[in-house]
Amino acid sequence: MARNMDMTALRSFVAVADAGGVTRAAGLLNLTQSAVSMQLKRLEEALDLSLFERAHRTVNLTASGEQLLGYARKMLSLNDEALSRLTAQEFEGEITLGVPHDIVYPAIPQVLRRLHEMYPRIRVQLLSSFTRALKGQFDRGEVDVILTTEDHCDPGGKILCEKPLIWLGAPGGQAWRQRPLRLAFEKNCIFRKGAIEALDAAGIPWEMGVESNSSRTIDASVSADLAVHVMIEGSEPDYAERIAHGGALPELRTTKVNMYARNPDKSEVITELTGLIEQAWKTF
Repeated sequence: MARNMDMTALRSFVAVADAGGVTRAAGLLNLTQSAVSMQLKRLEEALDLSLFERAHRTVNLTASGEQLLGYARKMLSLNDEALSRLTAQEFEGEITLGVPHDIVYPAIPQVLRRLHEMYPRIRVQLLSSFTRALKGQFDRGEVDVILTTEDHCDPGGKILCEKPLIWLGAPGGQAWRQRPLRLAFEKNCIFRKGAIEALDAAGIPWEMGVESNSSRTIDASVSADLAVHVMIEGSEPDYAERIAHGGALPELRTTKVNMYARNPDKSEVITELTGLIEQAWKTF
């Protein structure tokens, strides 16, 4: 007799594979960790296979898990497409979400995927810019929801988390040892002023080695070990790493990740979007 696979368990399986852990996946799915773990256990028992190699704080796919992942994505995609086309959709339209480029990953792609599953006819326009520019666009009514990185939170905003800033350099790089210290910053980067003030207070000479309006220029310069940069702890990209300077560089302040939403109580979709973002940042 043919057996059916549990679509809910498959959705949890894909979320854990994408998020890299049960805790973060549970936040994205709006489920408890125990519920997600139970679904994974049921799926492994139904298949009589081990899908994950569980290590301390991390989970990695086994060979069987890697094979299932491709099938699971196709099955979920077909399931969601069928539901979208065969059931009435009340919500249509467009939402604009603004996020500073350095905190787009890892949470925002998962948030957008989940929102699309819930409201497939809603188009979400993702706008990546600097905090100052995003706040201006929000004030002018051009953006529905924005995230910001700031020292404070304005009235009407919500603090999602507060994280320390860290010095960032190329993996195994030596640029942080040079004096004057070469910095790489976008012209409008909100972390730039604080980093310079910290260096001046510590008596460390510096120069602006790379200055650009393009985040990709900064990324390339840092990954090439031409200069150092500053980012929020936990948002380090693959091309760079936190500098283990052992006190050779000054400690940096913390920054708040805030969220501002336009009329959040008047739109079900905005409410769902902000709720997904809050859940994602609980594990950030």
